[in-house]
Amino acid sequence: MRAADKWRDYTVIATGDGYKLERWGKVVLLRPDPQVIWKPTIDMSAYKGLDAKYTRSESGGGKWQYFGKVPDEWTISYDDLTFKIKPMGFKHTGLFPEQAVNWDIMRGLIKNAGRPISVLNLFAYTGGATVACLNAGASVCHVDAAKGMVERAGENVRLSGLSDKPVRFIVDDCKKFVQREIRRGRKYDAIIMDPPSYGRGPNGEMWKLENELCDLVDLCTQVLSERPLFFLINSYTTGLQPQVLKNVLTLAMKNYDGETEAYEVGLPTEEGIILPCGASGLFIGK
Repeated sequence: MRAADKWRDYTVIATGDGYKLERWGKVVLLRPDPQVIWKPTIDMSAYKGLDAKYTRSESGGGKWQYFGKVPDEWTISYDDLTFKIKPMGFKHTGLFPEQAVNWDIMRGLIKNAGRPISVLNLFAYTGGATVACLNAGASVCHVDAAKGMVERAGENVRLSGLSDKPVRFIVDDCKKFVQREIRRGRKYDAIIMDPPSYGRGPNGEMWKLENELCDLVDLCTQVLSERPLFFLINSYTTGLQPQVLKNVLTLAMKNYDGETEAYEVGLPTEEGIILPCGASGLFIGK
């Protein structure tokens, strides 16, 4: 387990009964979390200062309930990176704070590479990893099928003072984009991907991680440079063990010199426990 324990603008206050109580800057939110099967140590719904709670609907989806003055959007910072936060549908806020663990790893690798590094960020969402890699000195190609998320990524890049850095924002299906990059002969020194557990393409194509991941990773190896710096896979699929991601990467990267590892990522809580938040597999080239 690797815990994102360097945050100052974010913390998990308490957890229990399928919920987590979080402080995002000055705003306190109560959101569902499927990993939280234990009993709470406090009455989180009665927490003094609670600003909003997301409640799931039995028919699917859910809604936010507001108790105080919550801004439409606000910013928080991690080190010298700044991100916009906004309560959205399906309980999301536009940032996965546990990924700070991987931001730190990638920034260290890029800064110590001793050469220019180009990064391909697939299923890139609002650009946490994009901002981190740009900050470390890499060039980044940011790809996501959701136009709104790509626009938010551009805002995060600007908020972090990185507007002048080499970044391309692409709204496209990730697999189709990689196929075109192969035909173009374009190469990247590092790849990041955070594929969804389930999804549908613009023409109704069904995506299921267990069925699609291996083929996509194999496809991505065709756009890697001769000396890849890293290949990172993140997964939030419940029940998918880190060793699965390590096996996928080990087999896909067998022709490259390097080492592969896998680990859970999590968030420390003020209760003294760590909230599990998914898994990562990481290949680091030599």
